[in-house]
Amino acid sequence: MRNISDVIEAYLKEVIQSSNSDVVELKRSEIADQFECVPSQINYVINTRFTLEKGYLVESKRGGGGYIRIIRLRPKSKHELLNEMHLICNKPITQQVSFDLLDRLRQEDLISDRELHLMTKLMHRDLLTLPVPDRDIIRSRMFQELITTIKMHDR
Repeated sequence: MRNISDVIEAYLKEVIQSSNSDVVELKRSEIADQFECVPSQINYVINTRFTLEKGYLVESKRGGGGYIRIIRLRPKSKHELLNEMHLICNKPITQQVSFDLLDRLRQEDLISDRELHLMTKLMHRDLLTLPVPDRDIIRSRMFQELITTIKMHDR
């Protein structure tokens, strides 16, 4: 059975997809009421499931007239997306960031399911048994090489 975070994420993605725009504005309290949860649960879902790495930009205003604006980022080209990902990987990246970037590559059909699975295994902390700073640096270098390889073979 899916947990409440999965249900809220699916609902928000459905709202974005069914809108005629890549931008939706929502009231945090209304969503919390709809799912009978606390507003912080909505914050958690938005902060963890709608990240830049996953292709979203989130703006938020708190208070009585507050809102959440979720913007689905659509790069002009696959080349532009790869360049943006390369910039993200100019600094150490966590396992979760690497997984999010890999999911985005799959969504954009830049890698296959098999390649997604292989790269997920290579980026996992169980394989990269180094201290955290070193592990995140190695992971970012591996991801940069992945992006370079995709660029070379996607011409």
